[in-house]
Amino acid sequence: MSPAVWVAAAGAAAAAWALTWALRHYALARDVLDHPNERSSHAVPTPRGGGLAIVLVAVVFEAWLGVTGRLEPGAALALAGGGLAVAAVGWWDDHGGVRASARAAVHFAAAAWALYWLGGLPRLAVGAGSVPLGVAGAVLAAVGIVWSTNLYNFMDGIDGIAGAEAVTCGLAGALLLLAVGERGLAAAALAVAAASAGFLAWNWAPARIFMGDVGSYFLGFTFAVLAVASERAGAVQLLAWMILLGVFVFDATATLVRRARRGETWHQAHRSHAYQRAARGAGGHARVSGAVVAVNLALASLASLGTFRPPWLLPAVGAGLLLLAALYLAVERRWPMA
Repeated sequence: MSPAVWVAAAGAAAAAWALTWALRHYALARDVLDHPNERSSHAVPTPRGGGLAIVLVAVVFEAWLGVTGRLEPGAALALAGGGLAVAAVGWWDDHGGVRASARAAVHFAAAAWALYWLGGLPRLAVGAGSVPLGVAGAVLAAVGIVWSTNLYNFMDGIDGIAGAEAVTCGLAGALLLLAVGERGLAAAALAVAAASAGFLAWNWAPARIFMGDVGSYFLGFTFAVLAVASERAGAVQLLAWMILLGVFVFDATATLVRRARRGETWHQAHRSHAYQRAARGAGGHARVSGAVVAVNLALASLASLGTFRPPWLLPAVGAGLLLLAALYLAVERRWPMA
């Protein structure tokens, strides 16, 4: 990437920091607060909606990349257009609530928009080979994007965890994309990491402002679209992105499947995710969010192995699953789901 992109990334982090400061004052003045409930891991009302800083900075960055030709126009439109849509419904949710049906409709519409500009997902690379998917690929990709949009929201439940995930996965993804020669998507991933870093300065434990649905929906959507765009470009395979994002994907999926099997309403507020139980039992939010960063570094190593040695991608996926399953079971043994 050119020096201009790295300078822009530094400016993005600073801009996100300043915007988060302004949004904190806005939330306090208008009583946009996250009050403790049955899902909460905090004890006092805290301003929310700070993720709007990530949205605004990242979208401007993406638009600049597209206008200057650094990012393919279709990818820029997929990321910015769909990202703004899910962020808008999240901002509305943060200010009073949106019906689940309306929220789902926007999420699927945003996924369809992104896939239109990316050209769907007709094939899926699997290590050194590939699997033809045809039209079914677009359907599976749409469901995957919507699930990623929501699982990121489910995983934003303790101080610092969602911001730290965005910084580490965004930076790792950017470096991998840059290493394989995909500079445009690398810059887009760097934009997410930089904007999230500016916000994280305010959100690290003890958090002075929360991301809110506006930020978590945007990040979940953006990472999923980056993964599909990367797959379509023949750069970092989608499965490698799933390794990178494995902490969030595994915890959210495993926990909600378990809740459904126990007859619980899976979408109701709760505090039974592994990271939430660990935060209550292991001495605080910062320790668990820091542990997520450490696990992400290990997963990034596995994703790198699968990227630079395609025949090793499936073994890398298996190793990542074993690591995540072992950590999940360790939490379960020590702090079982109530």
